Amino acid sequence: MRPTQMTVGMREVERKARAWRERPHDEAGRYLGERMIPAVIGPEKRPWIVDHHHLALALHLEGVEMVLISILARLDHLPKKRFFAFMDAHNWLHPYDEEGRPCPWKDIPHHVGGLIDDPYRSLAGDVREAGGFAKTQTPYSEFLWADYFRDHIRRKALDSEYPEAVAHALILARERDAQHLPGWAGQSPIR
Repeated sequence: MRPTQMTVGMREVERKARAWRERPHDEAGRYLGERMIPAVIGPEKRPWIVDHHHLALALHLEGVEMVLISILARLDHLPKKRFFAFMDAHNWLHPYDEEGRPCPWKDIPHHVGGLIDDPYRSLAGDVREAGGFAKTQTPYSEFLWADYFRDHIRRKALDSEYPEAVAHALILARERDAQHLPGWAGQSPIR
């Protein structure tokens, strides 16, 4: 499977890998069936996953060779240039590196094993899990939050003071400066 993004939060990948290891072995099929990976069939009839990259990488690292996918569209008839234009128009691509910088779509890894760590994406996931913002249907919304936190929390703090960084990010997530972000759970002033 081909990813449609360049980065993941490795803390989240590790949690998903641990959940896979800790589930009862006789429930593997059910576990995977409840977590189908949405994909688009692209050039050369390859599936391009458009969500659940963290789970896909966790399963890959755990040695799982087959997963269930849910096909959202069949675009294998399109030339690559048109395929990527379509994917971009539907917000099914996120070609940004671990520092939040845009990159050419050609830089997206060819396999989930090539995804790299963006620690701010882990931070965003942990803040969402702690109730800092709501899960939404907006594609790549956690990356928008990651960029917001990237502007307010030093990178070094994510390595040496992670629990404190999460606590700080929870406060930042409620501020009015973040109200433009999907799932914002702060309070708007009453007028």
